[in-house]
Amino acid sequence: MSIPARTVLVTGSAKRLGREIALALAQAGWQVAVHYRGSMDEAMQTVADCEQHAAAEAFEADLSSETAVRELLPRVIAHFGQVDAVVNSAAIFEHDSAASFDYTALERHLRVNTGAPILLAQALHAHAQERAGDGVIVNLLDQKLWNQNPDFLSYTLSKAALEAANTMLALALAPDVRVVGVAPGLTLTSEFLTPEKFSALHTLSPLGRSSTPADVAGAVKFALENSSITGTTLLVDGGQHLQRFARDFSMM
Repeated sequence: MSIPARTVLVTGSAKRLGREIALALAQAGWQVAVHYRGSMDEAMQTVADCEQHAAAEAFEADLSSETAVRELLPRVIAHFGQVDAVVNSAAIFEHDSAASFDYTALERHLRVNTGAPILLAQALHAHAQERAGDGVIVNLLDQKLWNQNPDFLSYTLSKAALEAANTMLALALAPDVRVVGVAPGLTLTSEFLTPEKFSALHTLSPLGRSSTPADVAGAVKFALENSSITGTTLLVDGGQHLQRFARDFSMM
């Protein structure tokens, strides 16, 4: 008997860490729904690279729109037939502080970083029940939740809310859907860091290096495939959460 291919939706997988996760899962035989918002060219390249290993397709959606989020999983199901997992990698990461905080910034982060993953978990649960199967949600978090600093206040609040939602959803959606967090450390550079500064900061951990994209993708794959894990978070950061950092890496 042939085993049907499993399908995963990876949000924010046109580029950066989401792309690396999508490619790793395709290489492991997962069919991949590549979600993007505005990076169509990059999304199509990710699809082409995934298709060297498994079926893939791109899906555009603005995760700040509740309507767009509610429509996303049914579109993926219509294309692939079923969906077995969702990896929530898409995120807004904009700087604010206690001094600059306002409702607008908080709402923008909460919509994409917290609300969208919860709605997608809701949809996957309904789909799992409908087909009498099971599913799994993996939410990308951040080691800074265990090592807080005052920078990126709205971003950190949105990820803290998502970490709390992990526990509540794991209880609410069991036994049909598992919910697991993966919290990377400093993994990829950004516009805030020079290559030299990134390399120096990457070594600041008990293991002498933080997480790599391959480390994080491997943890996501492990969380998806280990049927006994739910309601917890895998910290993949070289131990950075064990050290005290007074500022966010990008501010150091």
